[in-house]
Amino acid sequence: MDVQNKRLTDEEFHRIRSEVLMQWHTGKEVDLDESFEYHHRMDKSKSFSALLKDAKEKKYILIQPRAGVALVDKHIELLQYLQDKGTADCLPSTIDSYTRHNRYQEVQHGIEESIREGRSLLNGFPAVNHGVHQCRKVIESVRIPVQVRHGTPDARLLAEITLAGGFTSYEGGGISYNIPYSKNISLEKTITDWQYVDRLIGIYEEHGISINREPYGPLTGTLVPPSISHAVAIAESLLAAEQGVKNITVGYGQCGNLIQDVAAIRTLELLTEEYLHKFGFHDVYVTTVFHQWMGGFPQDEAKAYGVISWGAATAAFAGATKVIVKSPHEALGIPTPQANAQGLRTTKQVVTMLKDQRMHMNDELKAEMDIITAETRAIVDKMLELGNGDIAKGAIAGFAAGVIDVPFAPSKFNKGLVLPARDNQGAIRFLECGFLPFNDELKAFHKKKLEERGRFEKRPVSFQMVIDDVYAIGKGRMVGRPHGDQEQ
Repeated sequence: MDVQNKRLTDEEFHRIRSEVLMQWHTGKEVDLDESFEYHHRMDKSKSFSALLKDAKEKKYILIQPRAGVALVDKHIELLQYLQDKGTADCLPSTIDSYTRHNRYQEVQHGIEESIREGRSLLNGFPAVNHGVHQCRKVIESVRIPVQVRHGTPDARLLAEITLAGGFTSYEGGGISYNIPYSKNISLEKTITDWQYVDRLIGIYEEHGISINREPYGPLTGTLVPPSISHAVAIAESLLAAEQGVKNITVGYGQCGNLIQDVAAIRTLELLTEEYLHKFGFHDVYVTTVFHQWMGGFPQDEAKAYGVISWGAATAAFAGATKVIVKSPHEALGIPTPQANAQGLRTTKQVVTMLKDQRMHMNDELKAEMDIITAETRAIVDKMLELGNGDIAKGAIAGFAAGVIDVPFAPSKFNKGLVLPARDNQGAIRFLECGFLPFNDELKAFHKKKLEERGRFEKRPVSFQMVIDDVYAIGKGRMVGRPHGDQEQ
């Protein structure tokens, strides 16, 4: 399959579209011209792009939960509760796992069982099976914008139905919803499928309807160094912009070290704009989303609130446009609406208190921004070199060569040679760089930082540090210290 970063022609798009809409019977409900008219009739308060632009320009932070259940009326109840009781600024519809794998017959069985049981037996909202008109019922039931959040390698039919249904933001991408989620699906397949999604959004844009696109920032959510997630976000932004997307929110998952996290959010926005401008995309509006801690959570609610509050404060100091909020039941599974709302209100309290505070530039912050910038440029530039200037070809070749390598990802198309560990201040560094295209100076920096930790802990720098760091938060610490010194 010859994949390149080239805009789909109308002929190519409509040829693929005729097949996409046949994947499930609800595809017949999609009429693009009618969908454009529906969006134009919608209240402007439902536009995700407009809300993000307002938040960025007025310097306030939006809070958004994760949420989704099987039945439409119950899903509406949940979203209304999070809007009214949780004080959410924007809402999600998190899609169920069967839909993410395009297993619509099993979804239908799950819906029917959920009706019989009177509770959701799916772990999300099955938008494809519910169809366009039921999606519109959801959108019309709330006052604020709603985003599709999922994890789908082939998200084409889901995009058709949810966008026609009135959703105004769509998460994911051909890299970020493949490498961290799937084992055997090729990047050629997912990048091609997501070019269709982005072209669909580009067509909405051409009809005066702005749909926000959000590459998935945290990737595996476990000790991902900023430069790795940045490189993926930049690649997916370039792929989206080529297809006509004009509003992009690039994301990052909290690492835990304040300086590194602030540096990451700020460099992410600057570097994304830099590469978009380099390729002539000067009319793409870029915002950022900060994901609260994606790793293990303490089971104790009071301690969980501490983790949530730290994420909220970091997002505020960094100046992120939006923050994705966790709940105090994170360690226990899917949260109750009440717990979800409590996480939202906790976050809203902190970001509101810190509304007028940002971390000012200092030597330590500048040094961290310089490191992240150098690493990210090294990775993205090498991908572009391997692709002869084409980011689609470069991403595929880059993963094959290991010059971009996501820690702990299940994909067989990911080298899996990179090992991250925390330094003595809790910032994520590279224990093993694999084939990342770093110069000797960058490699020496990481070696020095981890050796400082080794001396402090009186142990050799080794894989044991990685293991200790993975489990540290659940035991009350950021850095996985040895000798049982984990919890006070």
